[in-house]
Amino acid sequence: MTAAALGQPVLETVGLSCGYGQQPVLKDISLQLHKGEVLCILGPNGVGKTTLFKTLLGFLPPCGGSVLLGDRPTAEWGRREFAREIAYIPQLHAPQFSYTVHDVVLMGRTPHLQGQASPSRQDDEIARDALERLGISHLAARDYSALSGGERQMVLIARALAQQPKVMVMDEPCASLDFGNQARMLAQVLRLAEEGLSVVMTTHDPNHAFLLDGNVICLGRDGFVRTGKAAQVLTEAGMAQLYGVPVRVHAGADSVACVPLIGRDDNGEVGHGAAGEDRPKIEQ
Repeated sequence: MTAAALGQPVLETVGLSCGYGQQPVLKDISLQLHKGEVLCILGPNGVGKTTLFKTLLGFLPPCGGSVLLGDRPTAEWGRREFAREIAYIPQLHAPQFSYTVHDVVLMGRTPHLQGQASPSRQDDEIARDALERLGISHLAARDYSALSGGERQMVLIARALAQQPKVMVMDEPCASLDFGNQARMLAQVLRLAEEGLSVVMTTHDPNHAFLLDGNVICLGRDGFVRTGKAAQVLTEAGMAQLYGVPVRVHAGADSVACVPLIGRDDNGEVGHGAAGEDRPKIEQ
């Protein structure tokens, strides 16, 4: 689909450099997120994924370039106005007080309240609808702090849905989830995108990007940046360069999966790569 057919991006960066003070961690990042798209951010630890997130969310000012929400730089948006457009779902959330699940989801309506006004009946209905959309209405009266990690993540998504945003930013939504809950989480991400919500998420598992079949931005060492569709970017050579280990990509009729190569060398030592196999050269 052409850029014209996709229309105006809901979120865009133009020549973005981001970091702390005058020390950029990432340079010249240009990306576009359109309605109903999923963008996965991948890369090894310490390359700036969190820094990019903080800049997209307005927690850090750009060192250069710009972040556009719609057609306006994020710096021009008020915080309450901004929160009606973008919802953030953190990786971990340790509650400080005991709230019911319904109350946690209802907090998503805060950007829509005027002054010190209390949530209205309509706000309450929107919160209940968010719980129902995710199939967790049965948790409404439960103590949020007593939920499992997977249940908490679903509640945080419901809270974000109650904000009624255009963009959802998710920091490793599958972290600490078991295999089944990871699959359920990714299915929810796909469902939300099909409903027109735009999603940006980080993940440490390239298989998540394959399953979501969206766009990918890979952040590596020494300013390495690569963007495109998962099948184009997450090749064996590309991931070897990104993570520094050899990888095999297995493409089936209806799925693609990648695995790191772990074997024993000629001396019987466990390492990366099968015994006797030439290891790919990692370009710096």
